[in-house]
Amino acid sequence: MPKQFFSRLSRDYIDILKDDDYYDITIEVGQDPNVKIFRAHRIILCYRSPFLRQTLTSNRENNNGTLINIKLPNISPEIFQVILKYIYGGIISLNEHEASEILKILVAANELLLQELIDYLQEYLIKNKSEWIEQHIILTYRISFQSNSLLGLQKFCADFMNEFPEKIFKSLDFTSLSEASLISIIKKDDLQMKEIEIWEHVLKWGLEKNPSLLPDSTTWSDNDFKVMENTLQNCIPEIRFFSLSSKDFSQKVRPYRKLLKHQLYEELLGSYLDSNIEPSNNILLPRYKNIDGIIDSKIVNLNIVSLISRWIDKMDIENKFGYARELYLPYEFKLLLRGSRDGFTPKKFHELCDFIPHTVTFIKVKGTDEILGGYNPLIWKSYNVGQCGKTKDSFIFSFKSKDNFRDLILSRVKNVDKAIYYKYNFGPTFYDDIDIYVMKGGIEPSDIREYNYSHCKQKSYEKKVRDTEDKFSVEDYEVFQIIKIVK
Repeated sequence: MPKQFFSRLSRDYIDILKDDDYYDITIEVGQDPNVKIFRAHRIILCYRSPFLRQTLTSNRENNNGTLINIKLPNISPEIFQVILKYIYGGIISLNEHEASEILKILVAANELLLQELIDYLQEYLIKNKSEWIEQHIILTYRISFQSNSLLGLQKFCADFMNEFPEKIFKSLDFTSLSEASLISIIKKDDLQMKEIEIWEHVLKWGLEKNPSLLPDSTTWSDNDFKVMENTLQNCIPEIRFFSLSSKDFSQKVRPYRKLLKHQLYEELLGSYLDSNIEPSNNILLPRYKNIDGIIDSKIVNLNIVSLISRWIDKMDIENKFGYARELYLPYEFKLLLRGSRDGFTPKKFHELCDFIPHTVTFIKVKGTDEILGGYNPLIWKSYNVGQCGKTKDSFIFSFKSKDNFRDLILSRVKNVDKAIYYKYNFGPTFYDDIDIYVMKGGIEPSDIREYNYSHCKQKSYEKKVRDTEDKFSVEDYEVFQIIKIVK
């Protein structure tokens, strides 16, 4: 294997940069007033930079033996000095450079088509300056998409923005985000921010686009509101205003009411003043929260869990907009039983759920998206002869689907003496109003056979939760114990 003397070779080539006798090119770098002329050598530049080779080749046709001069106005003298040292000596030291300077070196390397250096600088930034990139994600993202050579940086920025969209609002250059990018972020169902914070950041973005407007909306003229409305017209429909508290609405939305469409504002105002107003069809649901340990369900989502929790705590009992408010998650829903996992027999239900208080049952109706269920603050029991449980706090409910809240039904108990029904061959039963059991008969005991009779007939609760009293089949069902989360 031959001996390689690259270190000495590198030093010698760097010394050539100081040569005053044999240079044949001058390079004018930068823009007034920061302009500097560098002396260089055609042969070295041609073989080290494809861009400079192309530039020098085109200039050679017009060269009469005189000194060639080229201009690079987009690169500063300080950055070009670093690039030249790499071109001549294959050396670059980044320890003394800030991340912003390294990004400028990368942009210059990309202009000069120095792919080896481009790849190294991208990797260096991602590995060593990721925190800075996150703080300046919009700038870095925009620069990375100026060239197909910056794929590594493109992927890092795109992955970060997809995984942590909420952090984009906290970046130092958030207001430079394009409208399309901003909308793509605030459309996300799982954006992990409070809705009022999203609204405030959208306002901040709009103010940045209109620097003549003062932050205090009380100083705005009608024309100022019109200007801001035009700026935010595509963003406002993505804000989930109905999930805001009445306090946030009053203090942070009402002052900007002229930015909202009249119909939207009137419905929004009405949702806080009159709980009997019927919600329109286009209300966006609250955003999901990535919270581990709240519930493990195959049947319902966090929107339903939030609504059930409100009903348990008797919040907004009659408010038809309760489902649209910010997610309320004070309880852990501990899974006791899942039919598809544990079986569909009364015996298994009583083994896993008896003597455990405060349970919620969800039942998925076979052949439909319908979800039935109820809350039992008491314990479940098994008796040979049927008995009733007495409570004033139980309720039953139904949803047409886990995403349909317009046709939901909440039915609170009215006959407190017959709120719950206990029997060995019955599952979680809310008297006749939600009845799930195994009919007697057959060779095997009733409690070890699968449920074969389920129906809903209004008796002990205020409203019927199904339009029909016909028998239905259970596709799956889950029983959870609710446990208060201690913070």
